[in-house]
Amino acid sequence: MIDYRSELNEDQYSAVTATPGPLLIIAGAGSGKTRTLTYRVAYLIENGVEPENILLATFTNKASREMIDRVSNLLPHDISRIWGGTFHSLCNRLLRRHANVLGYGLDFTILDSDDTEDLAKACYPDAGVDPKNKDFPKPRVALDVISLAANKDVSLKQLIETDYPWLSEYQEPLQRIRSLFRDRKRAANFMDYDDLLINTLSLLDQEASLREHYQSHFQHILVDEYQDTNTVQARFIDTLGGAHKQVMVVGDDAQCIYSWRGANFRNILSFPDRYPGTQTIYIRSNYRSTPQILDLANAAIAANTQQFPKELVAVRGEHEGPKPALVCLGDANVQSAFIAQRIRELIEEESVSPSEIAVLYRSHYHAMELQMELTRSQIPFQITSGLRFFEQAHVKDVCAGLKLNINPKDEIAFKRLVKMIPGIGDKTSDKLWGKFRDGTPLDRIVPPSKAEIPWKQFAETHRQLNASELKNKTSEQIHLILEASYEDYMKSQFTNYQNRLEDLNQLRAFSEQFETTDEFLAQLSLLSNTDDTSPSGRNRREDNVLAVRLSTIHQAKGLEWKIVFVIMLCDGMFPSSRAVESVDGEEEERRLFYVAVTRARDELYLTYPVIRASAGYSESYQNPSRFLLEIPRGLVNEWKIRRPGI
Repeated sequence: MIDYRSELNEDQYSAVTATPGPLLIIAGAGSGKTRTLTYRVAYLIENGVEPENILLATFTNKASREMIDRVSNLLPHDISRIWGGTFHSLCNRLLRRHANVLGYGLDFTILDSDDTEDLAKACYPDAGVDPKNKDFPKPRVALDVISLAANKDVSLKQLIETDYPWLSEYQEPLQRIRSLFRDRKRAANFMDYDDLLINTLSLLDQEASLREHYQSHFQHILVDEYQDTNTVQARFIDTLGGAHKQVMVVGDDAQCIYSWRGANFRNILSFPDRYPGTQTIYIRSNYRSTPQILDLANAAIAANTQQFPKELVAVRGEHEGPKPALVCLGDANVQSAFIAQRIRELIEEESVSPSEIAVLYRSHYHAMELQMELTRSQIPFQITSGLRFFEQAHVKDVCAGLKLNINPKDEIAFKRLVKMIPGIGDKTSDKLWGKFRDGTPLDRIVPPSKAEIPWKQFAETHRQLNASELKNKTSEQIHLILEASYEDYMKSQFTNYQNRLEDLNQLRAFSEQFETTDEFLAQLSLLSNTDDTSPSGRNRREDNVLAVRLSTIHQAKGLEWKIVFVIMLCDGMFPSSRAVESVDGEEEERRLFYVAVTRARDELYLTYPVIRASAGYSESYQNPSRFLLEIPRGLVNEWKIRRPGI
């Protein structure tokens, strides 16, 4: 028998040994959530629950395997019969037994991403949409919109109105595409990723005998990261647990930061209302961070009104680390120079491994200047997204327009630009390039008939970029490219159009520090072509140990580092200006800030510049983030650095 008293702290023990019934476990950052779930499964089995009567739902296969492996190491039992896995894998398992009830074969095919896109594209003609019409949302965008509506359990019309208003003119054809797409999947015995959840829920809703069978079979249901469930996932759990109510959900409402992909934080907040008699147990002991960091984290989240109030308690000693540093800097370049200097000191003077250092930010464009500074300083870094800011498609597209303006012999830039035009593919772009290379002006070249109107726009934009009054006015040139056609192009090509537009507006501002467009492009090229090696010569992408991590906060959730810098903490940037338009938006941004600061184990630096370049203006003054103003000044060491080296 496991000695649970000695293996667990008091809060964990209460959760693991709680009496049957609905359980809400609020597990704070770094509090041993996985350990609690693992020991709960072991406790149930030791107390007579058969493994096959336990359902354990997680968000990743890795998390499921880790927990089941840990249980296996704790018990001398065969636990292979536990129903453990992601929501989608559990639903697939059920559908492989019963999909025929819904009219599918049990041998249905699950479409991968590419096949799903191909099938959606094949629906365009029957929906009255020309697949070559580059103004209409491409299949990947259409699928993302359709998927989000399904996962939020709202109508396509409602989702477009609230989340994608720039697609409102395409609402009816998108409805037709969704209907055709659904019909073709069923006819071909296909399911996509979303269908696994939706069809399983339909099966349980429609077939009372099956619903009652699985409600009886799954005597105990455990859910990991419950704060990240969407509406459909929560309904799936509620349906299976509707009879016996022996549902244990584990999560942290303060770390719900994924509403943009369908997560509904109200699922965890409303759990006690949906499950009367719920025992709510808080796991507050944090094993990760110093008391000083946790004091700040507790203060940071306190202003949220929609939450389960709680405070993390440090297990580590009071004197293990310094107070977090709140660093006010002159501008974005000074911020970057300070961070690079401090990182070098940590590595060279304090023997901190680069892999133990992270720089976190709200949006990718916040790290533009820092990427350049780290490159100049020869400090190895790795970006969690895999792409540096300047390597992203929309940034490269706009830069192609600038490059062709400067160098008419740039074949790569020419072809990148013209292939955005409807009716122009690889072969046609080769022919058009041959004419342009041989000296035919753009406005004299005859494109395919479908491309005639956008070609005229392309030629006119190129002419305007060449005007003497725009020479070396890079910001104005980017603005012209956006207004002429590229902003509309992004609406059809990218689901996150607004984020990319914000990136490009910040790229405009960034460009204003360079005297010439040549210099601006040269710096970007140097960044994109920098050899990814550490000072020891080993490849950074192959050896993470040697690289400082740069990451958005969303991508950093679940990770931790010895030293963390959270940058660009200016109002309108973090929190973002769009988010603060609603209470829900502002509170999610505050949760995002809380996630950021709780990634740090030993040292935390919160930085913001007081001046930042803005597109069309030489500079603008920044107010510190409202989240910083909510932190009592006694919890931080305040630094003010107007220029590097001071």
